[in-house]
Amino acid sequence: MPSPTSPSQTAVLAEFLTQLAGSVEPRLLELATVRLVDTSASIIFGAEQPWSNAVIEHALETGATGNSTIIGRPNATSTPAMTALANGASGHAFELDDVHEEAINHPGAVVIPAALALAEDLNCSGRDLLEAIVVGYEAMGRAGIAVGPASHMLAGFHPTSMSGVFGAAAAAGRLLNFSATELNHAFGIASSLASGTMEFAASGGMAKRIHAGRAAEGGVTAALLAARGFEGASDGLAGRYGFCRIFTDDPRLDLLTDRLGQRWMIDEITVKPYAACSDIHPMIQAATQLRQEHGLQPEDIESIELDGPTKAAVQNDMDGTTSVMAAQYSAQFNVAAALIADPVDPDTYHPDQISGPEISALQDKVVAIRPAAEFDATYAWKMGGRVQINLVDGRVLNATVHGQKGSMHDPLDVDELTSKFTRLAQGRSHPNLELLLWGVGDAEDLSELTEALRSPIAH
Repeated sequence: MPSPTSPSQTAVLAEFLTQLAGSVEPRLLELATVRLVDTSASIIFGAEQPWSNAVIEHALETGATGNSTIIGRPNATSTPAMTALANGASGHAFELDDVHEEAINHPGAVVIPAALALAEDLNCSGRDLLEAIVVGYEAMGRAGIAVGPASHMLAGFHPTSMSGVFGAAAAAGRLLNFSATELNHAFGIASSLASGTMEFAASGGMAKRIHAGRAAEGGVTAALLAARGFEGASDGLAGRYGFCRIFTDDPRLDLLTDRLGQRWMIDEITVKPYAACSDIHPMIQAATQLRQEHGLQPEDIESIELDGPTKAAVQNDMDGTTSVMAAQYSAQFNVAAALIADPVDPDTYHPDQISGPEISALQDKVVAIRPAAEFDATYAWKMGGRVQINLVDGRVLNATVHGQKGSMHDPLDVDELTSKFTRLAQGRSHPNLELLLWGVGDAEDLSELTEALRSPIAH
């Protein structure tokens, strides 16, 4: 516990984050631009999903009027909080949004909708927006790693919606030019707005699809309340009943402030090549590698055995043919898809595709999903997985991936990022949108970008 004269750990983090205003180094602003480009594509694609439409309609029908653009509906606007809710839900709608692996959370779909909505409302510059993204990623990542994410998630909490409120509050605080005291109040308020469980992984439903949006909305709301003088707890993250103590059996409070200014959360992001839970991406990559190396056909395969971290063995062991959500979370389904379909193509997870007899039969050949100590040892900072395919002719094929494609250990290059943007946004967005996104750091205001995001598009 802090002494009466020493700042709380939450206050120390707030002080550091507010001092970044106007001084974020160019390298981090460039990374923020990459995150903005990738997340925008995820929002554009995700806005077409039925669960996103429900959230967008809710946001519009609240009657809240504002200047912030809801993506996916021509010329639709609302308040920053309702817009953050809608665009955050779209960003997280199809498992395409980025991940901070160690924190096991999805900062892009939370921080960027919050920052975009408020920056547009306040008529901020492109640099302001990018700084808000850096600050938001830092806060969300720090909260995520300090709560002991593996214990946190296995206890049933969904990290994105839980730690996301702090990222959205921090991004909003940067755009509102908060003092350290104001941001600390926003964190204290946000700690009471953290929510979201993992029950979707057990009994289905659409709740996961709203988690990033709810966190974005909650963080914006916390910041706007703090701006009105509403006071939050002084140690909302690390206090006796703070977020990082009560939602875990394994808190790592030191990580809230460890190496501030040296270790940056935005450096540690995985950009997803596949529309599936990132914990099983190493298995997808390993299966794809075996397919390419050996020209495998389904009839060649007798059985398949998988090794991964405990989390994947516990929470990603399911029949993937029952729903889109199950398909995107199922280790069995995704390994089967890697062997006979194309997990890079989001249509692999289309409702009409997931229950096909061929993929159903192949996922049934997965006879084991085992926790492996070697992958637990680096979870979730570095994801790993192994695929063993036992062939009908008696041969046994193995492939191991430790640090998958798209992660900080093997990042996507610019061409791969552009290819993903084109795959998700082409025909769904303004033709100049990608160019405007890449150039946002030089924009004096966001009017041209938001006009492109608001434009009606013929599919």
